[in-house]
Amino acid sequence: MPEKVQFYFDEHIPSAVAHALRQRGINVLTAQDAGRCGLPDTDQLQFAAEQGRLLVTFDTDYLALAAEGMGHAGIAYCHPTKYSIGQLIQSLLLVHSMLDRAAVARSC
Repeated sequence: MPEKVQFYFDEHIPSAVAHALRQRGINVLTAQDAGRCGLPDTDQLQFAAEQGRLLVTFDTDYLALAAEGMGHAGIAYCHPTKYSIGQLIQSLLLVHSMLDRAAVARSC
């Protein structure tokens, strides 16, 4: 069975989202957990790629880095005010149910 996608949350994603996903057995690492708060976006994206984790962010700078050709293991961007915490959780549950780590690696 393919290994499910794992997430890396930038420092602005609410901790309640990580908590809810972890309660459902989903592997989530946050910038806070990793001691990486305040580091440049390039460092965060590189770390997520090295860990094989899909980066979850509200920051469009990551999309610009990807457009410039910086490697990554996937980026899930959401406008910071578009969804409630519950809606964000539901969206990430859907992403998790649809993607495995190998598929994310192949698409990037």
